[in-house]
Amino acid sequence: MPIYTKTGDKGQTGLFSGKRVSKASFRMEAIGTVDELNSVIGFTISNIKNQKSNITKELIEIQKDLFVIGSALANPSQKISLLKRVKEFENLIDRMTKELSPLFNFILPGGGVAGSTLHIARTIARRAERRIVSLLEKEKVAPDILIYINRLSDLFLTMSRYINHLEKKEEIIWKI
Repeated sequence: MPIYTKTGDKGQTGLFSGKRVSKASFRMEAIGTVDELNSVIGFTISNIKNQKSNITKELIEIQKDLFVIGSALANPSQKISLLKRVKEFENLIDRMTKELSPLFNFILPGGGVAGSTLHIARTIARRAERRIVSLLEKEKVAPDILIYINRLSDLFLTMSRYINHLEKKEEIIWKI
């Protein structure tokens, strides 16, 4: 069976309900940005050298979560619960933060390759959040999705700092 269906050749795509929508709709913008985030996480995983941190395992779980989120965005009647994962993110952020120097200023995105790609993941998560908010203003979205994506961007910032710490990569403090 070929990968192409030709059903999207005129700028429309199908949702789980069978409804056809514009590929530029708020819903498809949100789904596409979540998909983009999942891809950059895969790229990040391929660049993590220090496996002692268990960050790779967590990132794979996040990729699985993002497939569930994409599915729920494509099927607004689908019920999902993500608050347990949000709490797990908060606990992970707290554990990693204990090993880091306190942050009193903004830091410039960078460090090693893995840390830098986690910063890219953070910014894509923030864009996904904006796309989901735009969708939420017009249509139904499972409420846990927005909470999850918001906390996920916080997790990526902390993971970036943590992996840079493990790899002994210096953070550059932003100063005027």
